[in-house]
Amino acid sequence: MDRIEQLPAQLARRNWIILALLLIGSLPFRNPAMSLGILAGGLIAIGGFFWLRRSLIRLLDQPAGGARVRYQFGSIVRLAVLALLTVVMVGIVKIHITGLIIGLSVVIINLFWLTLQRAFR
Repeated sequence: MDRIEQLPAQLARRNWIILALLLIGSLPFRNPAMSLGILAGGLIAIGGFFWLRRSLIRLLDQPAGGARVRYQFGSIVRLAVLALLTVVMVGIVKIHITGLIIGLSVVIINLFWLTLQRAFR
């Protein structure tokens, strides 16, 4: 398999590693609410990444013209679900907002890491 074809799987694995490192990094602060916020945000971000990846695979596997419309509708649904989850976490569960923001940054940190890796090769 080509290196570029392995990239989505590598990104998915690295998301979990980054989330684990962020959780371990939060332990010295002895703030369980912060750690729980990081975990919740990380799970939301990783779930959104997985959902996007699955949608793109489906789009590329279906050459029919309706696949694009289904992908666009699925994107709107995905964003609405992720927004709803975030609102529920902040408004109802009262999760630690800073922790949630840090957790939601897992995929962004991963993409930044990938960019730096590719730039310095």
